[in-house]
Amino acid sequence: MRYILSLIMVPVLLFGQYRDIPDVVTKVATAAGGFLKLETSARAIGMGGASVASGRGVSGIPYNSSSIAYIEKSEAYFSHVKYLAGIEHGVLTYGTRVGPSDFVGLHLFYLDSGPMDVTTELFPDGTGEDFNVFSIAARGTYARSLTDRLKVGGSVNYIRDKIAETSMQVVSYDIGSNFQTGIYGTVLGMSITNFGPEVKYGGEDLGVQVADTIDVDGSLQRITDKFPLPLTFRLGVENMVMGPNSSFLKNETQTLLVTVDGIKPSDYVVYGSLGLEYGWNNLAFIRMGSHLNHDTAGWSLGAGANIRLGKMALSVDYAFVDYDILKYTNQIAIGLKF
Repeated sequence: MRYILSLIMVPVLLFGQYRDIPDVVTKVATAAGGFLKLETSARAIGMGGASVASGRGVSGIPYNSSSIAYIEKSEAYFSHVKYLAGIEHGVLTYGTRVGPSDFVGLHLFYLDSGPMDVTTELFPDGTGEDFNVFSIAARGTYARSLTDRLKVGGSVNYIRDKIAETSMQVVSYDIGSNFQTGIYGTVLGMSITNFGPEVKYGGEDLGVQVADTIDVDGSLQRITDKFPLPLTFRLGVENMVMGPNSSFLKNETQTLLVTVDGIKPSDYVVYGSLGLEYGWNNLAFIRMGSHLNHDTAGWSLGAGANIRLGKMALSVDYAFVDYDILKYTNQIAIGLKF
């Protein structure tokens, strides 16, 4: 009961600090490291991004650190995505059980903008040079199954963002939990991600050439301000409304999962994700979902398959997302259990 009350109070306290801010103030673009909010699990993306209560295994680490407590032995996960405007990103993840109730994982996310033209006031169409943005987030995760119904986890993250010759780096933290309430099969998930200090960019590109009468070295360094990371709170519920252990529709071969997330980033308005997953014999899956109150991301579709390879199992997941004026993306991921 204390745990349930704590989960109820956390969003109240977090959301309470925004009660006096007018609706027209959204805080968009007031945090550094916006790439940290990109969705990375093809299964979750196919369900509209809803994953804080439904994450299973290493692919769920960015949404909820406790998801690795569902690993049976060991897992690996890989994805490479051609995102929007020529941007590419992907993940490489590994997790394993190290004890009856203990689990560890390593999760690497990378983003590459590809080459972009250098422009200036004198050369608005480009100087003939180019630059790129390269970002990484490396997570070390630990999770523990405290009881057969409660799982908790945490991550320590190394974050680096490099724009041409300007960069920042910082260490941040994530925490998460997954609780099977015992109420009609409902699962409750909660996480807080990107908790850390403010960051400041620095580098050669901030240098300005000046006369030696102003500075003996002939250059000055621009001073940049500090910005917070995109602290994000997620609270979600999941229910298997049809399946062998469902409290509503018993079925030995077919499953239907419903999952909903409420999401509050520090640099955006509150929005949500709604997802459905239909499964057959735990071999084939069809997914659909929608982002709620999001300015670009809309509906999504997905599919998945589990393939037995002797003592190993291979999973392939696909997701399609409509980003409205930004067009759409196709994302594929491969997982291996061994």
